[in-house]
Amino acid sequence: MSQRRKVAASQGKRRSQAALENDGGEDVSFTQPTSSQLQRARDNFTSVQVDHKAAEVVQFILIKDQKKIPIRRTDIAKHIVKEYRAVYQDIMVRVGLIFERVFGMELVEIDTKSHTYILINKLEPTTEDNNVHVYVIFMKGGVIKEAVLKNTLKKLRVDFEERHDEFGDVKKLITEEFLRQKYLEYTRVPHTDPPEFEFRWGIRAEKEVSKLKIIELVGQLHNQDPQIWTQQYREATSQSSQSSQRS
Repeated sequence: MSQRRKVAASQGKRRSQAALENDGGEDVSFTQPTSSQLQRARDNFTSVQVDHKAAEVVQFILIKDQKKIPIRRTDIAKHIVKEYRAVYQDIMVRVGLIFERVFGMELVEIDTKSHTYILINKLEPTTEDNNVHVYVIFMKGGVIKEAVLKNTLKKLRVDFEERHDEFGDVKKLITEEFLRQKYLEYTRVPHTDPPEFEFRWGIRAEKEVSKLKIIELVGQLHNQDPQIWTQQYREATSQSSQSSQRS
């Protein structure tokens, strides 16, 4: 093989590797339009056309959100926005307003590098039963080792190794589904041998789950004043206050 072909092959391999490494990472395929390109695009598309495209994006996001899967800008641009890319920001402003005013939801960008979004219910923070793992982590101080979480859930008759009537495959639900949905984060504890891992709240839980309702529920279950859990109560009232200020 000639030197030129070797160089070309090497460059091609590096480009392919970079594409693989970037999968789900930084959004490099989307370029911001210049001011002149933006103005031309605004001249080409009527307000009604942009509104229709925004409605299509809303429908796309709602379908994706049924499984609580984070939505990437690249997917929105590729599957829905298409030739409207130059007015993407105009479209997304309308999308945000539709979610807020019509659905009582907020479209939150959770990763500014890959431009990934999730939908948050603004009307009523959730305290669904399937968030029992989130409750446990909060009451344990916000972070909990994997072994401790397993033991605690087992006391609540939710076993990692057994299929649950309501939750199904508990291990898969917590270690796969809830990580992908951003309810939980799962990290290795530094300097542990054999390695130990811990769970903490993910960005969706922070945005969506009411700490105050958790602490009130725990107080009712134990017939105690919620304020006896000092740290948790302080966090809960702080979150509630911040939510009220944003409303």
